[in-house]
Amino acid sequence: MTSFHFPHLVCLGAACLLSSVPFANTAWAQEARTPANPGGPEPSQPSPGGDELHPPRLLEFVQAEYPPAARAQGRSAHVGLRITLDATGKVTEVEVVEPAGHGFDEAARAAAERFSFAPARRGNTRIAARVPYSYAFEPEPLAAAARVPPGSEGAIAPQASPAASVALEAAPGETAMEVTISGAPRGRQLEQSAQAVRVVDTEQAQRQSSDLGQVLARTEGVAVRRSGGLGSEERFSLNGLTGDQIRFFLDGLPLELSGYPFGIANVPVNLVERAEIYRGVVPIRFGADALGGAVNLVSDEDIDGTHGSAAYQTGAFGTHRLSLAARHLDEPSGVFVRLDGFADHADNDYPVDVEVPDERGRLSPARVYRFHDAYDARGAHLELGLVDRPWGKRLILRAFVTDYDKELQHDAVMTIPYGEVRYGETSLGGSLHYAQTFARMLSLDVVGGYTHGRQTFVDASRCVYSWFGQCVRARVEAGEIQSPPRDQLLIDQNAFGRINADIVLHPQHIVRVSSSPTFTTRTGDERLQADPMARDPLTARRDVFSWVNGLEYQLDLLDDRLENIAFVKQYVQVARSEETVAGGLIRDRNRDTDRFGFGDAFRFRFLDGLYAKASYEWATRLPRPDELFGDGVLVLANLQLEPEVSHNLNLGVTLDSGPTTSGAWQGELNGFSRNADQLIVLIGSNRASSYQNVFAAHSKGLEAAARWTAPGEFLGLGGNVTYQSFRNTSDQGAFGAYEGDRIPNQPYFFANASARLAHRGVAAANDELSLDYDLHFVHEFYRGWESIGRPEFKQTIDSQLTHTLALTYLVRGEPVTLSFSAEVQNLTDEDVYDAFGVQRPGRAAYFKVSAEL
Repeated sequence: MTSFHFPHLVCLGAACLLSSVPFANTAWAQEARTPANPGGPEPSQPSPGGDELHPPRLLEFVQAEYPPAARAQGRSAHVGLRITLDATGKVTEVEVVEPAGHGFDEAARAAAERFSFAPARRGNTRIAARVPYSYAFEPEPLAAAARVPPGSEGAIAPQASPAASVALEAAPGETAMEVTISGAPRGRQLEQSAQAVRVVDTEQAQRQSSDLGQVLARTEGVAVRRSGGLGSEERFSLNGLTGDQIRFFLDGLPLELSGYPFGIANVPVNLVERAEIYRGVVPIRFGADALGGAVNLVSDEDIDGTHGSAAYQTGAFGTHRLSLAARHLDEPSGVFVRLDGFADHADNDYPVDVEVPDERGRLSPARVYRFHDAYDARGAHLELGLVDRPWGKRLILRAFVTDYDKELQHDAVMTIPYGEVRYGETSLGGSLHYAQTFARMLSLDVVGGYTHGRQTFVDASRCVYSWFGQCVRARVEAGEIQSPPRDQLLIDQNAFGRINADIVLHPQHIVRVSSSPTFTTRTGDERLQADPMARDPLTARRDVFSWVNGLEYQLDLLDDRLENIAFVKQYVQVARSEETVAGGLIRDRNRDTDRFGFGDAFRFRFLDGLYAKASYEWATRLPRPDELFGDGVLVLANLQLEPEVSHNLNLGVTLDSGPTTSGAWQGELNGFSRNADQLIVLIGSNRASSYQNVFAAHSKGLEAAARWTAPGEFLGLGGNVTYQSFRNTSDQGAFGAYEGDRIPNQPYFFANASARLAHRGVAAANDELSLDYDLHFVHEFYRGWESIGRPEFKQTIDSQLTHTLALTYLVRGEPVTLSFSAEVQNLTDEDVYDAFGVQRPGRAAYFKVSAEL
């Protein structure tokens, strides 16, 4: 057996893994424990008169400004406040009852005056109330880490604590009650760090019917194009780069190794708390070889109290989506359990416009319904472990099983219908996550896991199908896509690990180390092999070992006005395979790769809500196993593939005013450049193809976004626009003749707009009726190279303008919150095309109900 070799590995990989003491932010995030039941009241208590007394509930927390002089001296403080609310929940007075001096009192009062509350109630009657509140200012990194998502690397500068215990001050003779309130969204701290990241919160989307792909496509710089309805393949693009050039994660682990093998657009949105979109520059903690960026989906990251949720959606084209989630923490023992699951089904039988032949073979236009495009998916995830023990902040075992099955309706350009082709995958596995803090300076975050995947592909029909779903004649040889027929099973086994370590030399100086090895082995079975006596090519050995290491240094200066993160990465890949040569002999094919990359991210804060960012990375993407090894039938192996590389640059400025008397204002302007080389493309015919490094391309562009939210949040307006010029820069090779052309079948100008109108207190004190409108525009673009042919004869994807309208009624009850939503997508029934002109669904109506405990 051929052994693995790791050239130059000791220079970074072994040093990172064996010589360093690794630590991570995750453990520190648990050091300052979030109180139980964050964000919601404790059970109400009856007053002596028989009416229930309901405490006020914080709707909007405002982060206080940390006094600069106190920050410089490392001072901490707790300021005791008494907040007076009127019967509408408005703050009318803030008194300092426990002063701390050094500027803390004024900062706490100014922040509390901008708090927003749901009013207190006696029975169904709104009442005025006084709320004692302790505002905590903590200069240590532990406090800042507590407000950063586990595994994240946000700003660690001193800030005010966003969580505290609040009591309703009752009338004489009544019983006072306690309620815990929570602070600002955690994702905002990531956006205000030096990292090139955009955070998409899914709270509103969870109550509506748009899938995760549609939600992400409303973000500047992002395009998500699908080849059909729910469950169809998607093409995710970020600043021009697409597919595997963008890496996808769930809670920091690769998405395909976390129980979601069917793509990011099909992940149930109700199981995702937010999405972090990293543009071109990817933090080392992901251990990723991404070329153009990464998307990290964050699930429910709270580990406290008892919580449950359920959502069901139904609507057009036979769509049914169900998701369930529950978690519980036993405080005395630290035992934690979380369970979530989902089940999706869609017939996708929407009408499309095609050309059908008559009895003489002449083509004529017709409107037909898709008949072989159904999608089914289901899955469950279980977490069980211990938290906040002396020997560890977190030890959690996670197990999952998912399965999906998809029918394939037609070829890539929607000219030939299929009636029996189908594919799918079953994925199961688990991981073990451990986190601990040592001496308050060092922290460790370790994850290891295993995933087993079984991919199936069946193309064995002996019928020729028409667009009307009829078998019109028998085939000479089976196989609708091509002959010979195929009934393939591919089995992937993946073992992976990730070690993240933090060393805080000083609150302003942090060193991070990351090491992420992954081993993949593939085998298979062609169950319709033409020669049963010959060796099945799918059984050949296919082994790939990848190892991504990183070293990072973060510097914070000038009272956190300046933050800089410099890093270096190492990419190692070792591939071992077999191939059959003439005479039936087997020979080994090996390939070793060892590359380095580096980058830097910089942020300077001019004012509290105004800052500029610049970031750069020389990025690398290692070839996938299927690109190296092919599929054993039609796609040949190519062990000579080189990694894709790119110089990625971002420059931008952001304004985030926070709440003001005129509302909350947000704006962002960002320029980007992606100069990519050695891009991998599938080249060949339908008989024999292989992946090859064939061209270079340069994407540069500008994206802008703005949003305004009125005081009281009754009205919100927003929009964004993206322009990108993604052009071929190869002057030789297969695409040398098209130097300077735009990359075909790629949108270059698209925009989004949104409006939200909300009214609270419609039928009850804590209910809300909202109307949401979303507009999506994509400018026309060519399907092929723009230098070929005359403009009037080119194949184009026409400009598309779609509208979505959603009406949602939210009832914030105790202890259950309910929401009911009716949504109409593609309101004007626009003809929408995607993926080489494939027609997508027209107007569609959906209804969704959700409950949260």
